[in-house]
Amino acid sequence: MEALTEHRTHCPYCGEPISLLVDHTGGSQEYVEDCFVCCQPIVVRVDESGDGYTLQVDVENH
Repeated sequence: MEALTEHRTHCPYCGEPISLLVDHTGGSQEYVEDCFVCCQPIVVRVDESGDGYTLQVDVENH
């Protein structure tokens, strides 16, 4: 499995499609990343399942 995978979503501020690189080696995590379109801070939550392969990625306003 690749350490980084691309996750496509939409910015919760401007609604534009964005791509995030998600690190699978970090397990469940939460961090802030700026939108590449509108530069607003986005909270990114990554939840890893028990199998270590399935990730749930959610984004929301900071």
